[in-house]
Order: sequence, then C-alpha cells, then structure tokens
Amino acid sequence: MDEPLSLPNYGGQAVIEGVMMRGREAVAIAMRAPNKEIVIHHEPLNKIYKSRIAKIPFLRGLIMLWDALGLGMRALTISANTQTGEDEKLEGPALYLTLGISLAFAVGLFMLTPAALGHLTEFLIGQGSNSAAWVGNLVEGLVRLAILIGYIALIGRIPDIRRVFAYHGAEHKTINAFEAGAELTPENVSQYSLEHPRCGTAFLLTLVLLSVVLFALLGPLPMGLRLLSRIILLPLLAGLAYEYIRWTASNLKNPFVRLIIKPNLALQHLTTREPSHDMLEVSIAAFKAMRDQEREIHL
Repeated sequence: MDEPLSLPNYGGQAVIEGVMMRGREAVAIAMRAPNKEIVIHHEPLNKIYKSRIAKIPFLRGLIMLWDALGLGMRALTISANTQTGEDEKLEGPALYLTLGISLAFAVGLFMLTPAALGHLTEFLIGQGSNSAAWVGNLVEGLVRLAILIGYIALIGRIPDIRRVFAYHGAEHKTINAFEAGAELTPENVSQYSLEHPRCGTAFLLTLVLLSVVLFALLGPLPMGLRLLSRIILLPLLAGLAYEYIRWTASNLKNPFVRLIIKPNLALQHLTTREPSHDMLEVSIAAFKAMRDQEREIHL
C-alpha cells in the first residue's frame, strides 16, 4: 500500500480465502474459515517501518519490500492454517529459506532467462556492436514482459488462484472506498474500482519497463557479465520502481501522471476479479481490524 488530507498509505494482499491489510503500525488478516465464520489475526508491524531507514529514498524501498515479502509469506501460512486447522509456523530460518528459494526462482525466470535470450539475439545478429546490443536488450525486455504477462494470465486460470485474485479485487475496492471517504459496507465498497495505483502488480510492470532502459545503457556485455549485471542491478531496479510508484500515487491529480500509470492499471485486470459480497465482508473486516489495532497501539 502523500495524500491531500494526510491519509495513511494503506496497503494489502490477498491470501487464501482472505485479505491482509497493512497500516502504519499494525497488520491484520481476515479469513473466511471452513465454517464460514470470519477469523481475524493481527499483530504490530516491524519497527523498521517507523525507523529512519523508512525515510531514505531508494534504500527504504528495498528494506520495506523485503519485509513485505516475509510478511506476505507469513500471512499466506496463517490463511492456509485456517483452512486446514493445522498450526504450522513459517518464521526464522524456515521463512528466510522459503523467501530465498522463491526469489531464486523469480530471478531465474524473470531476469536471467530473458537476459540469456537477449544475448542469443545479439550473437545471431552480430555480437559486440552497439546496434546488436540495442536489439538484444529490446528483445530481452520484450521477453521479460511477455513472461510476466503470460505467467499471470496462466496462473489466473487456476480456480483457486482466481479466488485469490477476487480477494485481491476486494482489497483494492476497500482501500479505494476508504480513500474516497465512503462508509465501509459491502454495498458501498462494491461500487469502487478494482484498480489501485499502489498495487504490487504495478510495481512489477514498472520494474520490467525500467529494466529495459537501465540495461540498454550498459551496452554489449559478455554472457557471464550480462547475467551477473541482471542480479547485481536488481536491487537498484526495485528501489527505482518503488520510488516511481510512490511518486505517481502521490500525484494522481496530475493529468500526465494519470496518463503514464494507465499500463500499470490495465495489467491489474489480470490479477484482480470482481469479488462477491462475502469476500467484501472479509476485506472490510481486515481493514477495520487493522485500524482498531492501530488505535489500541496509540492508547
């Protein structure tokens, strides 16, 4: 998940049969249990969100994104436990190992595979020249974009993932309704947009598009150095993408900003679905629980 009225930049994430809502100081997860009741879990946020690091441009993005990955993984585990009745925990070394494996897969699929295909393109048309490097980097960027869109579209066909995407839509609608000052009822929230400028989908697309520009500036590189550069420069790309999303979300009244975020909003139609009334109830419950927890922190 700045504003004219200093509204907090709330964010969230869809989980299994539920929604996680993150505020400034607390996070809450609401889940629809197998018995159809709404189960709530809440906890305070890591203190790093209130630290000096959280105010340093570019560095804050890397720290918060890493914490958000861990937080999201724990939320998914909690929601899965709610459905199965088990009490498995994902924290400490197990959490970081899972994150490491997930990141390694993502880097291999979205960063290294397109880079290798881009290098192959350079080799076929004349490796070493600036024109070949430009074409290779363009091919790399297009392949990376195609993999991102294809992957999202493919997993979106899985019934269970479609339900997660519907909860993602409920999360967006709830935050949009809050930011518009509407009363948070399923009837009201259902009228708001599935799109939101601070969505993680927007972050991913921004990262991919920025990679085309950044990697093109490097010119022709040997295969090994090319692959290594994609890993080394990934934190820089993530920091740039985070700051870009933050900037656009803070300047939505600017017509130019509204124009340049259209691709980010369009891609969200692949990662969201129209939620049911029951799903909106869960999302609203998560949002209200998060807000209640933050009020208690300040008592």
